[in-house]
Amino acid sequence: MYRLYRVLRPIAVFLLKTIYQIKIINKENVPKDGAFIFAGNHKHNYDAISLMCGSKRIIHFMAKQELMDKHGWLFKNMGIIPVDRSKKNQEAISEADGYLKNGEVVAIFPEGTFNKTEYVIMPFKYGAVKIASNSNVPIVPFAIVGEYKKFRKGLKIVFGKPYYVMDINDLTKENVKLMNKVVTLMKGEENDKTIKQFTRKKI
Repeated sequence: MYRLYRVLRPIAVFLLKTIYQIKIINKENVPKDGAFIFAGNHKHNYDAISLMCGSKRIIHFMAKQELMDKHGWLFKNMGIIPVDRSKKNQEAISEADGYLKNGEVVAIFPEGTFNKTEYVIMPFKYGAVKIASNSNVPIVPFAIVGEYKKFRKGLKIVFGKPYYVMDINDLTKENVKLMNKVVTLMKGEENDKTIKQFTRKKI
């Protein structure tokens, strides 16, 4: 299944590594089997390919419905989960839950769109922590750091350690925890530090 993904992934990863010279950090934190959710920051169209550099497994990306409308056949055969951002998306959540129950991998960019603001990160939507809580699977936080500049070093993707959503009754707290973990990876710090939304400018 998803043969197109298996064919296109190595080509896309090779091109990204060659052109943008991305560096993979803490790849050992990415599970080689079992279900989990990738969740991290979003800054460029190529972020999905950056994430593919960290795992040879098929990753089911949650992506806006508009992309599916334009490239339906391609994305359907890549295992993409369409998300209609104009409404609550129980269909998308159910589809993600189904993949996870089968031991597969789902990727979410909780900011919902590219971060074009002056701040380190935009407030996360609750999809990642909600789905992780529903399916009882770990989240692997990641951070994409640096710029996509051709044939220049500096771009990297950093993976954090897998962790579980612990407080299913307070997803707001869990969402902030996830944001903290991603910002920590972006800043290269060893320990989590509490952040205040909308108060820190870009690194």
